[in-house]
Amino acid sequence: MPILLLFGPARERAGTARVDLPGRDVSEVLAAAELRFGPLFSEVLAVSRVWVNGESVDAHLTLVPDDEVAVLPPVSGG
Repeated sequence: MPILLLFGPARERAGTARVDLPGRDVSEVLAAAELRFGPLFSEVLAVSRVWVNGESVDAHLTLVPDDEVAVLPPVSGG
């Protein structure tokens, strides 16, 4: 099963930094995360980048077990 890694506000909204979620592709894993973590998580997801195994990917990329899907929200600072 793919592993979803969450950072910054995505981690805060989900209440966890890592979770195994079902899905054959990136979009299915993200849909499962939205169902599990709710609308506040979905708001963060809408403005985040998604990477798989350290590379920027398309939402329809097919996943294999143990792929790491990372949600990277925008970073601000000064």
